[in-house]
Amino acid sequence: MRADTPVQYLKGVGPKTAEKFAKLGVATVEDLLGLYPRRYVDYSNPAPVAAAPFDTDTVVKATVYSKKGAVRLPGGRTMIQVLAGDDSAALTLTWFNTRYTPDSLLAGAEYFFEGRVRGTLTRREMANPTVRTPAQVEKTPLAPVYPQTEGLGSGQIARCVARALEEAQPLAEFLPPEYLARFKLPGRWQAVRDIHRPASLAAAQAARRRLVFDELFLLQLGLGLLRSRGAAAAGAPMAPVDLGPFWASLPFSPTGAQRRAAGEICADLAGSAPMNRLLQGDVGSGKTLVAAAAVYTAMKNGWQSALMAPTEILATQHAETLHKLLAPFGGRVVLLTGGMKAAARKAALAAIAAGEADLVVGTHAVIGAGVAFQALGLAVVDEQHRFGVRQRGLLADKAAEPHVLVMSATPIPRTLGLLLYGDLDISVLDELPPGRQPVKTYAVGSEKRKAMYGFLEKQIAAGRQVYIVCPRVEEGDGGDELAAVTTYYDQVARPLLPGRRVGLMHGRLKAKEKAAVMADFQAGRLDALVSTTVIEVGVDVPGATVMVIENAERYGLSALHQLRGRVGRGAAESFCILVSDHGGEAVRQRLRFICSTQDGFAIAKYDLEHRGPGDFFGDRQHGLPTLQLASLTADTRTLEAAHASAGELLAADPALAAPEHRALAAQVQRLFGRTTFN
Repeated sequence: MRADTPVQYLKGVGPKTAEKFAKLGVATVEDLLGLYPRRYVDYSNPAPVAAAPFDTDTVVKATVYSKKGAVRLPGGRTMIQVLAGDDSAALTLTWFNTRYTPDSLLAGAEYFFEGRVRGTLTRREMANPTVRTPAQVEKTPLAPVYPQTEGLGSGQIARCVARALEEAQPLAEFLPPEYLARFKLPGRWQAVRDIHRPASLAAAQAARRRLVFDELFLLQLGLGLLRSRGAAAAGAPMAPVDLGPFWASLPFSPTGAQRRAAGEICADLAGSAPMNRLLQGDVGSGKTLVAAAAVYTAMKNGWQSALMAPTEILATQHAETLHKLLAPFGGRVVLLTGGMKAAARKAALAAIAAGEADLVVGTHAVIGAGVAFQALGLAVVDEQHRFGVRQRGLLADKAAEPHVLVMSATPIPRTLGLLLYGDLDISVLDELPPGRQPVKTYAVGSEKRKAMYGFLEKQIAAGRQVYIVCPRVEEGDGGDELAAVTTYYDQVARPLLPGRRVGLMHGRLKAKEKAAVMADFQAGRLDALVSTTVIEVGVDVPGATVMVIENAERYGLSALHQLRGRVGRGAAESFCILVSDHGGEAVRQRLRFICSTQDGFAIAKYDLEHRGPGDFFGDRQHGLPTLQLASLTADTRTLEAAHASAGELLAADPALAAPEHRALAAQVQRLFGRTTFN
């Protein structure tokens, strides 16, 4: 079976299961073999029953003593119990609503049981354990556990992977032999087999090391190709511009960091190659002002600029802000969003095509069909983590080779940024404008909710406004335990804020409805806004002084910090209240940490270190490939080696055009999807 064979043709899969695999990003046999285990259950070193830790996934080896008949419980469930044990203690095994596993156990035989031990020191029990025979453990001492999706469990995935390993042709090697020798890496097919079916922990570690190198090496090659693609072209030619008049027009003094970043950007604009720069700064650091300085420079050189924001609300806010900054110099700002009326859109498109718009601000509509610029010289993308290299490329395609400025409020350590954003130079805003007050942050349990609402009432009575963020739209949407925003609005917020003007906003409202609610809140016509995270990015409401976040454990620290940044934008003291009943120590530590600091870079570093492998940017990042195995902190040395190796290879073969590099180029293209490198 070929690697590119659709997974549905693998025996035991079929069209319906293939649809479920598609949710995990698996379309082909090669994709399936690239769905690596999240962890392993180690059956090779079982714990004695008496020493098995409570409430922790563990493996014990025990002999079956006796079995009891099925018992029908209230509500219709059935229960079957098996008594087992070893020399140290007895263990009661319980299964609900299934006979197959307990019926298969033989009295007097020894088995390995995996699950959570509960009970007391003298009476130990385990519910619905996974069972392995000694023969199975000898064949697979480390049992893989896979990421799963609804209707597709880890066990079923493991069986499909095992079948693919048996039936698929060996995956072709793509790493040059010198890298295998230099870094002492196993071959690709050996590594893939060992990551799924390791004979030992050492084999699993060696396989992981090879596959982590693959991920990071291909990532660095792709980013390097993107960078060289831009460097080979000439950017929109611009002469240096004195920013003095622009700074002098402001009613406040810019920070040193803003002046420095604007200087770096303007130097790029006057260079011979197109600018490709990332401007990252903490919440409230003033990235929009720096972008305005770049637009001012382009405008003075006769070029148009475009700014793309992730939401219509934020695009509208940017258009208003940038109009105020550029109007003194005759700058003409046009707003272009998907929700515009036909006549307004037609007029905007005509102004853009005629060159009458110096700056076009919009959402994805800016890169849509029918948008034609007369002379696009600068493209600005706000909130990089909501877009990706593909969207940036589409925006850049509106002109031959425009300068590109990417802005992000998701700070990452600078050295890591240089490696991750290999196709971008980086400017950092590392100081806040004067007057920005730290937001006092507290973590509380839901038992404090009434007292908290008393505090909200006092804030509203003092003329302040309040955000209340919930993670879900309606009951049952991803888990009943989550605070559903609509239910919360009706049953909690409105009853606990009687007589107050409480608004409701979530992602399922139409664009016009969201804009109307947000406009009411910004204008002070609402006292409180109950919302999902659609208010996360950029919206500026100076009157809002309290941010309440329900189910705070459901968010990464960087996301919590982003939400916290929605308040503290005026002169009044501001607060962020994180509500969580999660009892886990790791969650409590995370929430205590964010309560202790306002430093977005420190928060991002902590988040990165504690989130482990995967996509650091979350599921909203649609351009850079997701990392399956690599940890951006634990694998820093491998990342550095991959970065250096990619640079070395591209210096020798800039387009990966040599025959011996074709397989490598194909893997890069596959990893980056539809991104083109020429």
